[in-house]
Amino acid sequence: MARLDVEVFLGLIHYPIRNKAGEIITTTVTNLDLHDIARVGKTYNINKYFVINPIKSQQALVRRMKKYWTSEYGAKYIPNRSEAFSILEIASSLEESIAMIKDICGQEPYLVATDANPFPNNVTYREMREIMYKSDRPIYLIYGTGWGLTEEMVKACDYVLEPVWGRGDFNHLSVRSAAAIILDRLLAKEWWNE
Repeated sequence: MARLDVEVFLGLIHYPIRNKAGEIITTTVTNLDLHDIARVGKTYNINKYFVINPIKSQQALVRRMKKYWTSEYGAKYIPNRSEAFSILEIASSLEESIAMIKDICGQEPYLVATDANPFPNNVTYREMREIMYKSDRPIYLIYGTGWGLTEEMVKACDYVLEPVWGRGDFNHLSVRSAAAIILDRLLAKEWWNE
């Protein structure tokens, strides 16, 4: 394969999300998710990293953190953090973030769900790389917080990536770890000449 030229976006969804009991909830933004996913997103040249949360106070928190790290003081204090936060955007809903991608790229993205549970229509990382390298549309990887994306949201996606499995049966990664592993499996330089 040649070098990947498709636009790639990442979304971290806080609503609608399942809790342990399977109920639909809104999860809280965490500091580590903002920092670590922005850093891994920038490392793998993601176009934008959307933090999706409908709660205005949560959006204000994200804006305040982004403003600090991209301000003159934050940029001088830790330049790499400022650069990473430059890709972070806030959206109230998945639909709003898709509209923002359409404004940026001129077309809607392929929506790719990530989930720790297997689905009958899972695609492998190899299959997803082939789709990405041939795609004429942007790719939008969405990650769930809490206990994961709702079943309806997963079914609405164009593709569902297979779960991240290690050597054992344990499968409960933090979303930060899952984002890093998945981006590496899809976008690492070693795949450019597969």
